[in-house]
Amino acid sequence: MQNPESFFKEQLKDNQDKSKTLFKRMSLLSLLRLAVFTGSGFGVYFTFGQWKTVAIIVIVGISIFLFLLSKYTDIKTQRALHKRLVLINEEELKIASGNFYDRATGSEFEDPKHFYSLDIDLFGKGSFYQFINRTTITEGTQKLVECLLANNTTDIEERQAAIKELATKPKWAQHYSAVAKGVDVEHSAKHIIDWLKNYKPFLNKQLLGFTVVFTIASLALIVLGAMEVLSIAYAGYWLLLGLFITARFLKQINYLASNTSKAKDTFRQYALLLAEIENEEFTSDLLIAQQQQIQSKGLKASQIFSKFSKALDALDNRNNLISAIFGNGYLLWDIRQTYYIEQWIKTYTNTVEDWFEVVTFFDAYNSLGNYAFNHQSFSYPEITDKGSTILAKDLGHPLLNAEKRINSDLQLDKEQFFIVTGANMAGKSTFLRTVALHIVMANIGLPICALESKYRPIKLITSMRTTDSLTDDSSYFFSELTRLKFVVDTIEERSNYFVILDEILKGTNSTDKAIGSRKFVEKLVKLNATGIIATHDLSLTEIETELKAVKNYYFDAEIINDELYFDYKLKLGVCQNMNASFLLKKMEIV
Repeated sequence: MQNPESFFKEQLKDNQDKSKTLFKRMSLLSLLRLAVFTGSGFGVYFTFGQWKTVAIIVIVGISIFLFLLSKYTDIKTQRALHKRLVLINEEELKIASGNFYDRATGSEFEDPKHFYSLDIDLFGKGSFYQFINRTTITEGTQKLVECLLANNTTDIEERQAAIKELATKPKWAQHYSAVAKGVDVEHSAKHIIDWLKNYKPFLNKQLLGFTVVFTIASLALIVLGAMEVLSIAYAGYWLLLGLFITARFLKQINYLASNTSKAKDTFRQYALLLAEIENEEFTSDLLIAQQQQIQSKGLKASQIFSKFSKALDALDNRNNLISAIFGNGYLLWDIRQTYYIEQWIKTYTNTVEDWFEVVTFFDAYNSLGNYAFNHQSFSYPEITDKGSTILAKDLGHPLLNAEKRINSDLQLDKEQFFIVTGANMAGKSTFLRTVALHIVMANIGLPICALESKYRPIKLITSMRTTDSLTDDSSYFFSELTRLKFVVDTIEERSNYFVILDEILKGTNSTDKAIGSRKFVEKLVKLNATGIIATHDLSLTEIETELKAVKNYYFDAEIINDELYFDYKLKLGVCQNMNASFLLKKMEIV
């Protein structure tokens, strides 16, 4: 695959150049329209009185003007697409430089009751979500969040294959995003689906037949009136009759129109995105399955959506006063278009939700594919059903600068428990989040920040950032106990969980904490749990001599020439150097 930075720079320049070229063509078309308008005006002026010549000039002038306007509009749409692609590539280069903290944080998705969402910097400022998210529609964002929170250990290799394939299609993914951003949508797909499912049609086929007969009669009356066979007044009475018939259904039509006006932009956006999916070739099973889901009896979903969008546009003509009066008076236009819309709803309501799901799937997975494209040096874990839970070489945190990141090897077997000690700021918490992200990313199907990794799929559960709650009237300590009970209950119900704990029982005295922490780790080992606990309590490391499943590791700190030095490397054993007193003195606090 191409180098990401080079790709983004090339795409940026290419789209900037195309945008400039299209702007020049737009300017030329504007001048031509002005010339046609002026030329037609002079033509009419100099031939005034020669009505046939004037009529020809007007007709030809209007035709050419409308043709040029149509071309101008098409080119303007193309230019807008390229301008959006320029912004997309500028944003990618900005993120690659480490500047992504102004993006949406996803803090609203943090859930203290979830298995891990609050603890591992998955959401919030500087989070994994803030770094990876490229979704363009609300439902796509929700789908991406769903992937991050799924804790799903099945079908990982299938997801890996899909992400690998999308990582080879960065240009297609960018085009998909640019198309999606070209339509402003006010109402969510969920809101529209709920309305479609609950809508009750009120028109029948016989009424459609009546509108056809009425239209024919209208044309006949107008022609006969123009030929003076009948008085033209009959056409006027007929107009009033048509308006009266339409008025009988006005309340129901207005209700339909008020909802379809909300849905119109959403359907237009989804029709465009469905066309992007339909016209692309995929090879991975998951992507092919999604693509096949949007086929319906030989018709493409984009065509069906487009047909519906046109029907909505046709009904929207009722907002034009002239169209509303003459269209309804002579053609019963609103009744006819309402019937077509109702038939579409009756036919496709049960499948439209699936089509929406496909669009949101690709919107979310394009973010995952983009992440894989941007991190080609990362490796996809080899999924295994035996051996170590994690066997990783040069494992690091994916959000740390590659030039400064210190990686460590890690081998953690099934039903093994690590106790990690270390000085303040030595890297314990970062290591815990590194391991947690390895599990989350591997389960999603993403490449992880390691030279290589063998992974035996396991679910993640954590207790690292317990907070008190004034709303629930619960203290910090009670909140932590509640969280620890949740961890134990979850493991007892299903043992295949990787537990990550950071300095538990902080809300009690040191003696009580030491005793409680020891009993809790013994409980987890008894439940055959796999995991890691980080602690400053060195007495907890004594469990290693009593329980075979427990291993001690540490992060070191050294004081060299009155300066604190960290190597951030995971080592076997127990930390002997603590630094709190040194830091208090160094910072002149004591």
